[in-house]
Amino acid sequence: MGEYFDALETRSADERDSALAAALPRQVAHAKAHAPHYARLLADADPTTPLAMLPVTHKSALIAQQAEQPPFGGVVAAPFASLARVFASPGPLHEPEGVTPDYWRYARALFATGLRAGELLHNCFAYHFTPAGSMLEGGARALGCPVFPAGTGNTEAQARAAAQLRPRCYSGTPDFLKTILEKGEELGLDLASLKLGHVTGGAYLPSLREWYAARGLTVLQSYGTADLGLIAYESEAREGLILDEGIIVEIVRPGTGEPLPDGEVGEVLVTTLNPVHPLIRFATGDLSAILPGVSPCGRTNRRIRGWMGRADQAAKVRGMFVRPEQVAELLRAVPGIAKARLVIALEGERDSMTLRAETAMADEALVERLGIALQSATRLRGVVELVPPGSLPNDGKVIDDTRPVSA
Repeated sequence: MGEYFDALETRSADERDSALAAALPRQVAHAKAHAPHYARLLADADPTTPLAMLPVTHKSALIAQQAEQPPFGGVVAAPFASLARVFASPGPLHEPEGVTPDYWRYARALFATGLRAGELLHNCFAYHFTPAGSMLEGGARALGCPVFPAGTGNTEAQARAAAQLRPRCYSGTPDFLKTILEKGEELGLDLASLKLGHVTGGAYLPSLREWYAARGLTVLQSYGTADLGLIAYESEAREGLILDEGIIVEIVRPGTGEPLPDGEVGEVLVTTLNPVHPLIRFATGDLSAILPGVSPCGRTNRRIRGWMGRADQAAKVRGMFVRPEQVAELLRAVPGIAKARLVIALEGERDSMTLRAETAMADEALVERLGIALQSATRLRGVVELVPPGSLPNDGKVIDDTRPVSA
């Protein structure tokens, strides 16, 4: 566990912070100069403005923006003709791929899994429309590894190819490797060459980890998106996901750009240092939390707990949408409440809303102010309940819709 992809992984926190502090103003200035979206959004911002004070770009809003301003909605800072590939993920959302080696930065994650130069990667991510196949192939090629572009499906053909080509490492969704191995057993094939797996794009359940471990396989996971590439990856320490060196990650209160303390669950915001696709404070819509300390493997970057659900918690109440941004708005209107949750339930056949707000004060005047702020923000009436500090779950939920699915 003492072997690393590069020296960036083991630099001190001060060295990393200094490097990112120097790179961020350059990236902001570059985005303003070359990406129309940021020229508008950051028109009044100085490149030296602290990151937490810059506006957020929401992934959900970018879909509509790209439809109005195809193909990229003004967030790409490179000429179209200079791109290597263009992808279309569900949404649809279009993503560029530049020509630089390991554009998506997946070599670091594959190296942490154990893949080394000359070893074959059996890549079971899709090679059409979405960039997942290209992400993992680019990382493997940067390590000096040949790639079998297996793609998805065709389980029997996958197993037979693996038996003949003898790959060292699999990449794909967490469960598909198990499917291939079971098919190989059924067919009497020798798949013993597969010793490693790098998985993402689905839930990696403890029972599946145990299944692989019982067969002597090292299978580690990563977290990334089609817009950003690699965000965080697992090492053999298996204690959280280590942040990639080419991005800046913030955990913020859902619906806002307000950073949360380490340990609090919130929405993942990512700023890339990619000159082609300079996403700044890009709200992924995913939930996670920062883990304390550093990994026992010796890598010094911060860690997150991994994917913990979605931050997009909009709910329709009495015919009107209620959103996390509205809860944040009402909290700003009533200072002194650090955390609150809007619980939506069904009472008989009528929707109800209860705002649970953490406070050490039992103050009827505060209840009244919060009720007025709730109605002002949502245009709906609700009940206010004051609860002791620390009593609300640390799960990132701002809106908790408890109604039956059929409601």
